[in-house]
Amino acid sequence: MDLQPAPRRRATRRGYALAVLVAGAVLAICAVLPWAGIQASSDLIGGGVTRSLRGTDDRFGIYTLVAGLAAAALGLAGTLSRPRLAALAMIPGALAAVVLVMFISDPKDVGDRISIDLGGLLSIEPVIQYGWWAALASSLAVVVLAVLALVGRR
Repeated sequence: MDLQPAPRRRATRRGYALAVLVAGAVLAICAVLPWAGIQASSDLIGGGVTRSLRGTDDRFGIYTLVAGLAAAALGLAGTLSRPRLAALAMIPGALAAVVLVMFISDPKDVGDRISIDLGGLLSIEPVIQYGWWAALASSLAVVVLAVLALVGRR
């Protein structure tokens, strides 16, 4: 037996829709952050350099940007009209997660897969940077929040 009034349930769903909007916007922002790079370091000079690749420098980053914008638009539609519209954001959120995994597993160049370690003299290796991890976390957040917008507090 549900003793909670209907307007409270709708407000909760609107909250999930608003959260989908925010997570989608964060996903779109993460597409312009550094995702990967090549890091060279040397103990001899006591430092190193990193050459970064932003998400939007690659086609997978563009796909992630579009998915983030689509999720944010669905979250906005759910916030303004029907909260269940935000549940459709699980599709671009899941697609963004798949695209992010494809970005890591795509063998673009031999230089992306080679690691060189010459003791303390020189070390060169590919690295995954914070933008990719943030994009993966926000794409999964979009999926979870979209599911909650659909099934949350019936």
